[in-house]
Amino acid sequence: MKRVLITGMSGTGKTSVIRELLARGNQAHDLDTAEWSHWVAAAPGDDLTPGQGEDWVWQLDKVEALLSRPTPGPLFVSGCAENMPGVLHLFDAVVLLSAPLPTILARLAARTGSGYGHTEEERRKVAELIGTIEPLLRQSADFEIDTRQPVQATVDALLRFIELR
Repeated sequence: MKRVLITGMSGTGKTSVIRELLARGNQAHDLDTAEWSHWVAAAPGDDLTPGQGEDWVWQLDKVEALLSRPTPGPLFVSGCAENMPGVLHLFDAVVLLSAPLPTILARLAARTGSGYGHTEEERRKVAELIGTIEPLLRQSADFEIDTRQPVQATVDALLRFIELR
């Protein structure tokens, strides 16, 4: 069984990739949902968290249990959380989704409802995090995909990479 983490900053297309993987019959989970994540108090002085004084992090016990289950094929999970280094050792591959900042900001601005990145303040935080966090994600990634292409092409590239591993 291959366990693959699809990570990247807000607006890179993680959720869209998971939806496309599911549509193609793959096992896939978005860890940035209430099923797998929860709010915790943010570190003092951390003003880049998604909530005022709160951070959205993975429920590591649930994520570890998910990654420990046997599956007949690859298991894809997506997300990006401050505490994800605690489970990186459980993945066979880490794939970073990225896009230029103007592309990401345009995607975030187009989000409707309460999707993160919809407000100008949230987009400011994302832009700052791209400068500080994305380089760290790149260091732990085995493969990077530029998501300016259609989501189907992104998933095709992801699946080709996994077949080669």
